[in-house]
Order: sequence, then C-alpha cells, then structure tokens
Amino acid sequence: MGRRALLLLLLSFLAPWATKALRPALRALGSLHLPTNPTSLPAVAKNYSVLYFQQKVDHFGFNTVKTFNQRYLVADKYWKKNGGSILFYTGNEGDIIWFCNNTGFMWDVAEELKAMLVFAEHRYYGESLPFGDNSFKDSRHLNFLTSEQALADFAELIKHLKRTIPGAENQPVIAIGGSYGGMLAAWFRMKYPHMAVGALAASAPIWQFEDLVPCGVFMKIVTTDFRKSGPHCSESIRRSWDAINRLSSTGSGLQWLTGALHLCSPLTSQDIQHLKDWISETWVNLAMVDYPYASNFLQPLPAWPIKVVCQYLKNPNVSDSLLLQNIFQALNVYYNYSGQVKCLNISETATSSLGTLGWSYQACTEVVMPFCTNGVDDMFEPHSWNLKELSDECFEQWGVRPRPSWITTMYGGKNISSHSNIVFSNGELDPWSGGGVTKDITDTLVAVTISEGAHHLDLRAKNALDPTSVLLARALEVRHMKNWIRDFYDRAGKQH
Repeated sequence: MGRRALLLLLLSFLAPWATKALRPALRALGSLHLPTNPTSLPAVAKNYSVLYFQQKVDHFGFNTVKTFNQRYLVADKYWKKNGGSILFYTGNEGDIIWFCNNTGFMWDVAEELKAMLVFAEHRYYGESLPFGDNSFKDSRHLNFLTSEQALADFAELIKHLKRTIPGAENQPVIAIGGSYGGMLAAWFRMKYPHMAVGALAASAPIWQFEDLVPCGVFMKIVTTDFRKSGPHCSESIRRSWDAINRLSSTGSGLQWLTGALHLCSPLTSQDIQHLKDWISETWVNLAMVDYPYASNFLQPLPAWPIKVVCQYLKNPNVSDSLLLQNIFQALNVYYNYSGQVKCLNISETATSSLGTLGWSYQACTEVVMPFCTNGVDDMFEPHSWNLKELSDECFEQWGVRPRPSWITTMYGGKNISSHSNIVFSNGELDPWSGGGVTKDITDTLVAVTISEGAHHLDLRAKNALDPTSVLLARALEVRHMKNWIRDFYDRAGKQH
C-alpha cells in the first residue's frame, strides 16, 4: 500500500474520503467524520443559525486582498450574557453541519455552562472554499490550505463575534475539537492564548509526527483491540494475508475468492494488493468506531462491533478456504449488518467530494504522519515507513513535497509545557491514542483516559449505554471548563 494511502487511512483522523488516485485503504480518520454517501448527512437535529464571515484568503501576506466566505453555525438557546461562555468548535476536514450534529457533548453541556455554541467550518471544506470550484485545481490554489491559516480564520471569526454580538465581548472562549479538530483546538490555545481560556482536545494525535512516537503504534493498538475482543481473532487476521496470497496465485483461486468474499466484480491478480488494503481499512475503521452501542457512523453497526466480528475468527488453524470464508463473515458485519447489500465492492471510493482532495493535500504538505507495520506486533503485513515514496506520490499528484518537520517546528512537538489549560482526552481503544497526550504534562496540561473509549467517544451525545469511564471523563472535562470560566471572571473582576 502506498504511504499516502496508508496516511489517508490513518488520518482522518483525519480525511473524509479517499482520492481516486490512491488506494482506498487507510482513510480511517476521514471516514469517521463524514458518511460514505454525502446525501445521507443527518437531518438537521439542532437549532442553529447558518452564517458567513468574510475571511482573507491569506492572513500572512500583504499583496492580496482576496477573500472568501467562511461558513459557521451559532446556537444560543442557553447562552447567558451575564456569566456565560462561548464554546468554539474548531472545524476539521469536512462539512461543519455534520460535525455540529455529531458533537452532542457540546449540546449536552450548553445549559450548564450558559454557553453559546459556535461551529466554525475549516477552509477548503464544506462550503468554505477560498477559490470556489477552482479551489482544488492545482497546488497554487491550494497553497493557503494549512493549519496556520485555519487557526487564523478562527481567531478572526472570534474577534468578529465579540465585536458584533452584544454581550459576547467580555466572555471566555473555550476551543473544542476532535481528531484533527482536536489538534486544532490544542494548537489554537497554544498560538492564541489571549483568545481562548482553554481547550478540550479529544482524540488529538498531536505527537504522531516525525519520531515522537513509534511509527507502528497505531496498527499495534488496532491489533490489541481485536486480540482482546475474541480468542485468536487477531491471529486469524494475521494468517489471512498469506492465505489470500496462496489462493490468488491461480485463476481458479481468484474465481473462488471472488465468490467466497461475495465481491461485486471478478478479481484479477492485479487486484490483490487493493483487496488486502480494503480489508485492512475495514479493521482500522472498526477499531475507530468500536462504540458501546449501535451506531451509524461509517456503516450501520452493532454495539461493540469488534466483538461481533471476532465471533467468526476464533480458529486461525483452519484451511485457507475456510479461513477466508470466516473473513467474509467478519467483513459482512461491517459492510452488511443491515442485510441489504447484495455484494461487496472493493472499489467503493465513495464520493469525489472535495473533502478528500483537501485532506490528501494536507497529508502531502504539513500533516505528515509516519505509519508502519511489522506483522509481529500487529496483525498486518509488514510495511516500513517510506518518506521518499510518500514524497514522490505527492509530487506526482500535487507538484509539492512534504515537510515532515514543520508541524513540530510550528507547534512544539513534546516541548509544550510552557502552555496551559488544555485537556487531552483519549480512548484506550482508539488507535489514534498512540499519538496523543496520555499523561499529564503539568497541572494545567491534563490527560484524560477513557478505558472503554474509541475515537472521541466523549464528544458524542450522552447515551444510556455509555460506560462509566466516559461519564467520568466528561465530568472531569466539564469541571476543568468551569474552572477556566470562573478564573476568567475572577480576573476580570479584579481588573475592575
């Protein structure tokens, strides 16, 4: 699998859909945020206003006056002008309405914090396109798609809100985000501490860069999730790769595999790596959405879906053909839990939505996250991290080369102890936790660990089936936010 394909899979933390130029494997992060079919965006379930703010395309240069309309949402049902707060969602790589409707935590705490909710859309995603339909035309138009420009957008928007909404001027702002949005929330507090009194950074792998963490940590956590969810489950998956290789070595074997996996199109020998990437992506996606209740995030899935999957993978010591029949049953939990799908399509790259294009460009420039597998500590085929391979793929598509050291230069890597008031939350089931802050750095740079949590479970709406660990995490997060708000007003009172 190409390094960029792996990066895309793993990021969405990050990316919503795979680009057609890349294998679909490893889009995990992005997939997490946006549904496979964009027409299936959830119906508007919240009461908010849709607004637009005119942003500079380039905040850091002086020779262009070009602007674009940044979309943002505001909900003020529980906002109080006296003693209230502003919870500011730092939008990530996708449609802001979807994030708004899927960040139930903010809605659940709005009344308690007397909060105005603001959801800001990230430039180059959703409707916030700096060059309209030409935004993804070439690297010249994409040159302004960076985390730094996005953070500057947020700063300018907050200034605008405080200037134009009566009662908002002297209120504390708290940045909140999950995944890439969680990284942005943390970085916003670091870079604009005068604008946000604190930040909640959920499932934010701010250390998944350079050699800050081992490149194999992500897939190792995915494997641990499967190993703990059923006896011999991860071993069955590890053995499946060689079984596929053996079965696909003949024409009759390819034909058999096509039928056994209920694939929509006949396999050729050229499809085998693609098939294995697609299966790998499925296991990664399951690890990210291993929630304690039925959900419809990526696909309609049961509660604790990995446990359901592992019921079919109890015995690795079976024939190649039986093992692959079991793999099909496991895949079917993910792709066909509703029972409506007639065949499985390994070429399903979802939509050509711009979300994926934007993320692939970011993964080719500053968001360069090393991933690797060794087949020993994880259940995947060995693949080393290859920056040159990534760089060549990026240059071929965008005409740009990645800067693997820029994020740590810009935001400090592990040297962030001079900052304050950031809560980093991570679920132990979430493979992104491997690149996250999981131990307290100082008294005000605090780690919250959710033992039974997958990808930013704490930002999802409360549910009767929530484990105790996420209830405790949310309570701790709210306590920190209340303290930040109280300290803000205490200081304001002393200044008067």
